Amino acid sequence: MMTFHKKVFPAIWFGFLGLFLVVGTLTEATTESPLFLIVPLMMGFFGFILMKNLLWNLVDEVWDCGDYLLIRNGDDEESIQLSNIMNISVSTATNPPRITLRLTYPSRFGNEIAFSPLMKFTLNPFAKNPVAEDLIARVDRAQSGRLALVTKEP
Repeated sequence: MMTFHKKVFPAIWFGFLGLFLVVGTLTEATTESPLFLIVPLMMGFFGFILMKNLLWNLVDEVWDCGDYLLIRNGDDEESIQLSNIMNISVSTATNPPRITLRLTYPSRFGNEIAFSPLMKFTLNPFAKNPVAEDLIARVDRAQSGRLALVTKEP
């Protein structure tokens, strides 16, 4: 679904707006009412801003490999240790749902990595994301181990 969200949906969105502009221009509707020009341009602008902040910053794949996550975005790939994750934020009120990892040490993808987890269908809008809940618990255990090593005195 990530290909659909990042590529197909924006193509449909901007294609529809472009078609609307072309038809409005060819039928000279834009000369009768400037709204035929202004509304699609505003929708394109706001659509671009929303997609830039909610879709295009999602990585393509995140694989759980036990004590680290394998992150893939295009041809780039990197392993992120669970102990390197500082914070996990979960947003279920967006479509697609997203998990954002804030890292202690930056990766090639930056200080934050956002991805959309696989989710089972539910009618409950307040349902917790089981992937995020499991990841939060495992990151906490990994950080506790790291803190124990740092605070351990000889």
